[in-house]
Amino acid sequence: MLQRLGAFLRSSIGRKLVMSLTGAALIGFTLVHLLGNTTLYADSDGTAFNHYAHLLSSNPLLPLAEIGLAVLFVIHIALGIRTALDNREARPTRYKDLAPHGNRTLASMTMIVTGLIVLVFLIIHLLDFRLGGPHPEGLAASVVARLSKPLGAVIYLVGVCALGVHLWHAFQSVFQTLGLYHPRYRPMVVKAGWVVAVVVGLGFATFPVVIFTSPESLAQPHQESAQIATQTPPTQAPATQEQATPVQPGTQAPVGSGAQEGDVR
Repeated sequence: MLQRLGAFLRSSIGRKLVMSLTGAALIGFTLVHLLGNTTLYADSDGTAFNHYAHLLSSNPLLPLAEIGLAVLFVIHIALGIRTALDNREARPTRYKDLAPHGNRTLASMTMIVTGLIVLVFLIIHLLDFRLGGPHPEGLAASVVARLSKPLGAVIYLVGVCALGVHLWHAFQSVFQTLGLYHPRYRPMVVKAGWVVAVVVGLGFATFPVVIFTSPESLAQPHQESAQIATQTPPTQAPATQEQATPVQPGTQAPVGSGAQEGDVR
């Protein structure tokens, strides 16, 4: 049984099936990740986004989820590169020499290129916000500080655009590999792939664009809170003993009270 399974996974069909399943899982993760990142727009001081990040980091299952995601990425990337090399060996004629008519699109012809760009972008993303150390002012402030710089904004904009183009063809490939690309449903699958690619690409692209053009609108402390934090309350001198202990008529004033002993009859 295991030998048959291993032989199937080593075959071209098996590799494409596993790559499609891992790709479908990564598409789902990307949509959830985009939805969580939109909390950055929920307020102007980053409280909602920092709360969302704290919920993730404090979850005891986070290490297992990260290991699972890493395994999905490694398998998907390795199989993608292997499939691209197999296709190149099986079809030595370059795309530009083939007939321009057919089902090939820009996304399908650049899958390996956009995949490598997304891989580099993913490494930078992890170094910036996951492996780059603590964020004393909150993760929202770190995101704004990173994307408000020209280099950071350009890197993230190129990365998410490549991700959108990659998903354009990847979404359709999942249905095709799983045998769900029937001609009757093909137009619907193509439109759904367009929607996913546009939502993910433009959704993630809003972050570098909005932050770079108006960084002061996000992850900024409230003015009232900043004023309260900077103002020092006036100190009041403690009550002296002579203020706290009044002299009763007919009694001797305590020593050091300032009353003359001769004044007491």
